Amino acid sequence: MMRRIWIILSKEMLDNARDVRSLLGSLSSSIFLPLLLIPLIIVVGRMMNFEAIEAPLQVPVVGAENAPRLVAYLEQNNVIIQPAPEDPKAAVTEGNLEVVLVIPEGYGEDFTTGQSATVQVIQDTSRSSTMATRARLENLLYGYSSQIGAQRLLARGINPSLTQTLVVQSVDVSTPQSQSMIFLSMLPFMLITVIFVGGMYVVIDTTAGERERGSLEPLLINPARRSEIVIAKTLASIPFGILAVLVAMAGIGAGFNLVPIGDLTGMRLNISLLTLWQIFLICLPMVVLASGLQMVLATFTRSFKEAQTYLGFVPLVVGMPSMFLAFSPDRITLTKALIPIYGQSMLINQLMRGETILPLNVLAGAATTLLAAVICTLIAIRLYQREQILRGSDR
Repeated sequence: MMRRIWIILSKEMLDNARDVRSLLGSLSSSIFLPLLLIPLIIVVGRMMNFEAIEAPLQVPVVGAENAPRLVAYLEQNNVIIQPAPEDPKAAVTEGNLEVVLVIPEGYGEDFTTGQSATVQVIQDTSRSSTMATRARLENLLYGYSSQIGAQRLLARGINPSLTQTLVVQSVDVSTPQSQSMIFLSMLPFMLITVIFVGGMYVVIDTTAGERERGSLEPLLINPARRSEIVIAKTLASIPFGILAVLVAMAGIGAGFNLVPIGDLTGMRLNISLLTLWQIFLICLPMVVLASGLQMVLATFTRSFKEAQTYLGFVPLVVGMPSMFLAFSPDRITLTKALIPIYGQSMLINQLMRGETILPLNVLAGAATTLLAAVICTLIAIRLYQREQILRGSDR
């Protein structure tokens, strides 16, 4: 039995390894993952890390002559005052300007009489690219307001600290690794996509592809049992899935060690080689499950195109729970670790945060994921037992 499985396995692996174009296509997601992830981290990191931005802030101001002290304060804090356009709202709406500060004519009178003076910050909050500029300007305005308020209290002989009835001291226990999770939280979903795409073309070619080429029927009349054929075909896609994960891990490791992401974003982002290796090991059960699940779907389809359509949606459907982890982090428990793929995604998040993972959670997740792979393989064997396998499933 093992000899027959090995013969079929070797044949399928050799055929797909010779098809260089299909092999490169299966590795495309692995190659592009670091090429997309690292620039995304740099762009989003520079946009969200306000304190790391040292470039002068250019702010168009309407009515600068109405508040000379405020304008001087802004200029002392690395702000370049520019003339505003005739229609500030239209300029911001069209994206020509990020923000515009409007100081009305009544500002000076209100300020002199000790009342609350009003200024307007025209902004478009739907443009995430202007987030840093908006935050810097508003922080400066709040700082100026606090400074003037303290001076007014001192002028009346009142200690400004009396107005602070509560002093809040923030104790940040986050690590540089956990801070980077805002950028790396999508990595589990991306890895799931890599895993399912890596062996997808092998599965399609060995099932729907062989059916269309007419080579499946000669294979089925051989002495090998159909269960052996299914096992061999399932195993044939696993090395390609593993290769896809290895390429992705190598690209991520090279990117984080060769590209000065910390200097470009102002945040310390680091993924050690040990962490990458642990993530790779956690991904292995998912590779096996991906092969089994894809074998079932590809066997169920009638044509190569239909198999491509079905299997193309699998990463999105299976990885959807992991995608939610990027927006709503969840705390792992043994029960959650038992959920195939979702449990591995939570473990990957733990590793990237620099937290200690429990071996029991790893083993439990691997066991249930491999069990699901076995169930999928048994379903595929059942489908291969039917004569409809030669023309696809009747629906």
